[in-house]
Order: sequence, then structure tokens, then C-alpha cells
Amino acid sequence: MSSVVLVTGVSRFLGGRLAGRLAADPNVDRVIGVDTTPPSRADVARLGRTEFVRTDIRSPLIAKVIAKAGVDTVVHAAVTAAPRGAGGRAPMKELNVLGTMQLLAACQKSDTVRRLVVKSTTSVYGSSPRDPGVFTERMQAVRLPRSGYAKDAVEVEGYVRGFARRRADISVTMLRFANFMGPTCDTPLTRYLALPVTPTGFGFDPRLQLLHEDDAIEVLRLAAISDRPGTFNVAGDGALLLSQLVRRAGRIAVPVPQRAVETVSRLVRRRGGVDFSPEQVQLMNFGRMVDTTSLRTEFGYEPQYTTGGALASYLAARSRDPLLSLRRVAFLERGVDGVLRRVVSAVGHA
Repeated sequence: MSSVVLVTGVSRFLGGRLAGRLAADPNVDRVIGVDTTPPSRADVARLGRTEFVRTDIRSPLIAKVIAKAGVDTVVHAAVTAAPRGAGGRAPMKELNVLGTMQLLAACQKSDTVRRLVVKSTTSVYGSSPRDPGVFTERMQAVRLPRSGYAKDAVEVEGYVRGFARRRADISVTMLRFANFMGPTCDTPLTRYLALPVTPTGFGFDPRLQLLHEDDAIEVLRLAAISDRPGTFNVAGDGALLLSQLVRRAGRIAVPVPQRAVETVSRLVRRRGGVDFSPEQVQLMNFGRMVDTTSLRTEFGYEPQYTTGGALASYLAARSRDPLLSLRRVAFLERGVDGVLRRVVSAVGHA
């Protein structure tokens, strides 16, 4: 049986590597990768025989691409958590939400699409002090995310569920990924751990789960080549405290009082290159744990890396020098120290 797979977000980390894996599979006849920008020279080599089409999934043209190629499997890997990469928060929301709506409309009209795989995130569960110890796929957020990538993902999932009801003949798989970690991926969390000084919430030490980049790509690949309908949490076994992540990365933790969190977040975003969104701040305070039983028993996959193993893989690929340049350390320390002094002064005069 012929197989034509379309992958969105092919010029980015996850979509590009998935397309390359599918292109290397002789059982997949064609792989079509779409994105708004062409892949880098390094990524072109990884894509193999993937056919790149420069198009915006927010445009109705995506329906023509699907129809002309006779696509039977669509993997939506373009949902992004990086505002900077998308050109800002507003363009990111348009790409995530409006792009998904346009892609689903194209799939709904298609008479060839029979399988849809959507990349989502465990961020849909939010992070709050009232959360259960572990979230299963049937649970909902105690406090719904109100901004950023997490809010986008909640909206995306709602549209996907509506699509699944309208096109019950199409196999729909939704994958809720934990935080990616590995030797080559670039995420807000990997950038956070690369900071010489890592701000943490004063009095908080949350549990976190990680997912190795190789496991993420393999789960997407399996969902793309066979029907595995349903919604699945995807994370490595075990958990680590934030303090353990920071310590193993050889970084300096700076506990920040709650009054200063927002200001310090802006400082880190401006000086350290890390996009500290409100939902990420919540995660660093309260953490999040998800149950992955369905991934093993229903989807049929056992992650090859534990949470600790994913972190070790990331660290092994980084410099052995735990601290970056002394100049940059001092630069960040001065900024954080200035914020904390202002907060202490304000509290003293309150």
C-alpha cells in the first residue's frame, strides 16, 4: 500500500529529524515537508529524499498541497513554544492556532487523508499548587493555562477533538510531550540550564519529567506509519527535582522571592536569551508529573531514556566547564542582585 506523509514544521528540529527518519523508510513512498522558511544546509542533508514545499499552513494553499500529492498521513509538528523563532508572541499564536485550524480544514476536505498525528504538550495540564500528584490523559487542568504556548496547545487540542468527531474515519493521534532534552535540541529548558546563574523560586523545588529527543522522534515516527489512535502522555521514566537538574548541570541556583519573579524573568529574557513565559515560571514553582501507562500498554512504546538518562545525554554533549565566562556570570549576577535589592527595599518600607 502506498504511503505519502506530509510533515509540518520541517525546517525546525523535531519536524526535520522526523522527516529524515521517514524518508529513510523504504515502506514510505513520499515524504513532503512544509514550512515557511527553507531548511538550513545542515538540515537538508538530514532530510534525505524529503520533498520540501515552502508554504504557510495558515494559507488555504496547504489544501492544494495535500490534494495534489495525494497525502494519506499528516504529521503536525509545527506547533511551537518559541516566540522568538516565530517572530513574536502574536505570530506564534497565529501559527499555532490559526495554522492548525487551516490544516484541519484541509484534512477535512481531503478524500485521501486517513491518518493525523498532532504534536501537543503536557503543558495543557498547567501547573498549580492544587494539582494531583500525577496527571492521566483523562484528567483536565486544575487551573487552565492563561497565556503562551500552553494556552495555544489547549486550543489546538480542542480543534483536533472537534475534527476527530467530524471525520471519525480518520485515525487521530495526539501526543502530549514532556520537556524535550538531549544533545542537539534547543528548548527554553535547555537554554535555562545553560545559564551560568539559574533563578529558582524561593521555597520551591518542583519535580520535573524529561523526554529524550530520540524518544520523541521515534514516537512520532511510529504514529506516522501505523494507526495508533488516542491521546498519549509521552515522558521518560522517573523524575528529577529542579535542584537536581541545576546541580548536575553545574550551575549556580539563585532563589528568587515571589515578588521579584516577574522582574527577574524579564531580566533573564533580555540578558540571558531565555524566553521565560508565565507558564514556565509556574512550572519551575510547582512542577508537573504525568502517567505514561497508556503509552506503553495502548500505544506500544517504552521510552529508551529515563528522565535522568535524558539529562545525562544533554550534559554529555555540553562543555565540561560548568560555568560560562566570568564576565557573563558577573553581568547576570549584577542584574539579579539589583532586582533583589529593590524588592527587599520595597518590602522594608511596606
